[in-house]
Amino acid sequence: MAKKQTPLRIIPLGGLDGIGKNMTAFEYGNDMVLVDAGLMFPDDEQPGIDLVLPDYSYVLENEEKLRGIIITHGHEDHTGALPYLLMDLGRKVPIYSSKLTLGMIEAKLQEFKLNSPKFREVKNGTHINLGVFSIDFFSMTHSIPAALGVYMRTPAGSVLHTGDFKLDQTPIDGVTPNYQAICRYGTLGIDLLMSDSTNATRPGFTQSEAAVGPQLRHIIKNATGRVFVASFSSHIHRLQQVCDAATAVGRKVVVTGRSMVNNTKIARELGYLKISQEDIIDAYDVKDIPDDKIVVLCTGSQGEPLSALGRMAAGEHKSFTITSDDTVIISATPVPGNEKSVQSIINSLSKIGCTVYDRSNTLVHVSGHASQEELKLMLAMTKPRNFMPVHGEAVHLRAHAKLGLKMGIKPDHIFIADNGDTLEMRNGKVTWGDPVESGVVYVDGLSITDADPIVFRDRQKLASDGIVTCVVTFAPRSKKVGDVEIACRGVSFSSDEQLISEAQDVVRDHVSVTAGKDGTSIDMLRKNARNSLSNFLWSKTHTRPMVIPVVMEV
Repeated sequence: MAKKQTPLRIIPLGGLDGIGKNMTAFEYGNDMVLVDAGLMFPDDEQPGIDLVLPDYSYVLENEEKLRGIIITHGHEDHTGALPYLLMDLGRKVPIYSSKLTLGMIEAKLQEFKLNSPKFREVKNGTHINLGVFSIDFFSMTHSIPAALGVYMRTPAGSVLHTGDFKLDQTPIDGVTPNYQAICRYGTLGIDLLMSDSTNATRPGFTQSEAAVGPQLRHIIKNATGRVFVASFSSHIHRLQQVCDAATAVGRKVVVTGRSMVNNTKIARELGYLKISQEDIIDAYDVKDIPDDKIVVLCTGSQGEPLSALGRMAAGEHKSFTITSDDTVIISATPVPGNEKSVQSIINSLSKIGCTVYDRSNTLVHVSGHASQEELKLMLAMTKPRNFMPVHGEAVHLRAHAKLGLKMGIKPDHIFIADNGDTLEMRNGKVTWGDPVESGVVYVDGLSITDADPIVFRDRQKLASDGIVTCVVTFAPRSKKVGDVEIACRGVSFSSDEQLISEAQDVVRDHVSVTAGKDGTSIDMLRKNARNSLSNFLWSKTHTRPMVIPVVMEV
């Protein structure tokens, strides 16, 4: 019997159920390579959660195989899980990425007191070997400089991973996608293409980043007071255009917001953000500069209440108070789930009377992801034998799959996967494999947990209906029920003394009946107290706050 060939296993651990927490393991025999380690920010149904990470337990279980971690670019949805993964790994694993991305990662790791990581800088044209993996890197354009795509060859076949990308012909830094390399890989043979699906539902081409610059300059030139520009702090190309527009009309640039300060510092030090020292000033020195000579770069484009723009809109920023003479530019698109927060800040700014520009009324933002025509062009250049859409929600993955069909890929060669699904490649042929453990873990303060849905349900109930604590004293020997104390938080009736008094009587009466029965346990008394109080409050207020019953034995 012929020996069965070792397969290349492609194991997506994140990035296929939404925009974020991108992570894919590639495993061949005793060698494994990880591409990206991102996070996702929580939605409204995950109250109290700080961050959402992919479940990377499979990587930890096989960490002796892990030869390296490749990071395609510096956005949090591709780097944010890295500190947690590195803390959990039992050894230092080399991290491969571009100079800018490594600079951003280093700053993040320092916050976690993770020093001396094994960084390996790569760039367009770099070739490395990690175990059996032969890997090439090639330049891509995205909404952050130094984004890379990855082409890997193994004994079982080849894979091209685009990373996040768009095909920008006029990028701000002049670094276009490496079309020559992409086409060469297509000629050599690509057994599986893994391609960014974020904008797969959007027809046409994504506009060039350069399209934003003239509009930014027009707004800044014609503003009579200060100009505040909120953007993603990692969108270095956008920040460069703001700086260029400001200096062109004689304005100084002020940077505020922790991540904005950190990322602009890193980008300037590494040569990715170019502005002279005399044109950038500290927030504390702004009082000496006329208002019409200032542009403020700030965080807050996603409506975060504690961001620089969020605190300015609330009148709580230590250095800036926005007035009706100012202009605010929100130079970003809300991440899904943040629309209400962004609109809330816009409303707050409108009440102040300042002029607000955002994507709804002028061209102050373009996407960093490829639209349908670019995605089809990528499929045409790579000519993949098999295709796996990645990076997106189900609607994006399926829309991208339809584009693959239009470009001539056979239906049984297109794989729409979920996190934890496995593809196996042998001699360039791809089939489904056995799934691995997957899911999400939550960063909740200092704890990292796979939180039970009941926890979220309880937190939502607390937030919407409040909490009522009921303390009942009980003498087990005499079976007598004594005082009942009720305390309320976050409920509308907390000052209604008559209602509270009636509630105490209802609980005392019901618990007394139960207490007089033989075989009654303390748990039964607690349940009786909770149910009687909850039903009473519903009958009187039509609300169901969380009821916490306590029975004190005396």
